[in-house]
Amino acid sequence: MRAVSHSLQVSLQALIIGGSLLMGAARADAAPQPLRFVVIPKVTHPWFEAVHGGAKAAAQMIQGQTNTPVVIDYRPPARAEADLQAAILQAAIRSRASGITIDLLDANRLKPLLEQAERQGIPITVFDSEPPAELPITSIGADFCQQARIAAARLAELVGGQGEVAIMRGVPTAPNHAIRAECHRKLFASFPGIKVVASPADNDNMETARQQAVATMEQHPQLKGWVVSDAGGGIGVGRAIQAMGKQGNVQVVALDDLPELMDLIKRGVVDSTAASKPRSQGYWSVLTLWQQGLGAPPIQRIDTGIAVLGLKQPQQPARPR
Repeated sequence: MRAVSHSLQVSLQALIIGGSLLMGAARADAAPQPLRFVVIPKVTHPWFEAVHGGAKAAAQMIQGQTNTPVVIDYRPPARAEADLQAAILQAAIRSRASGITIDLLDANRLKPLLEQAERQGIPITVFDSEPPAELPITSIGADFCQQARIAAARLAELVGGQGEVAIMRGVPTAPNHAIRAECHRKLFASFPGIKVVASPADNDNMETARQQAVATMEQHPQLKGWVVSDAGGGIGVGRAIQAMGKQGNVQVVALDDLPELMDLIKRGVVDSTAASKPRSQGYWSVLTLWQQGLGAPPIQRIDTGIAVLGLKQPQQPARPR
């Protein structure tokens, strides 16, 4: 009996060891849990497609380095409206995303939801925007005021520091658009001969920009030039100038480098552009979310830079008179 008992004991131990090895192997072979990063732009727009492309490039890099599946969940609002964006952000929080990056349409309106995401431990960043005051959220993008100063200084040079100009404001509640519009105004204010006669809003829509530009130029036939506060504004204004036959008489300095805008520059409808880097913004937004998920503390800002494109000669900033 002792021999039988000993034999049974050895068999049981072998089964336990074997089972443990099998379970360990199963755990080792199990696929890692996928990561899902939600990207929320202001609206459906070609500029944000470049952001989306950068986000997907970051996902591929992370997946290649970690063998962890990474999904980019791209959720643009149908219109540039803060309530629509808030509903998308709320749904992303409920879905327990691995991280959320958003281009804010209204920082004050969305602040409670950003705070909710932080309380729930969801990494969050803002791109092409500024976070609400006192929230330690990383922002990824260009220096919006510097971008505006570059464009306004170029227009001041083109009009010789004299005449009527207009500012296309984009979405008035969007932090980056509001900063640019204000910095345009401050630069123009340093030129006594320049008068800002209109500042319509296009709500990040090229066709709205065209319509607003036509109405403004009809109301102000002496208008000498435009600056804009959003990526589509220069395209809309350029279309209006073409339609009204004002090419060469009304100058435009735009923002960003969408293909249609670069074509307008090539054809001399738009002078030049101060471009941010949407692909870089998408890439670093997702990379930052991933690092925060690994425990890295948030940093205040990642500046992705500005490129001045289309100038036919070196820029010589006009000086106030």
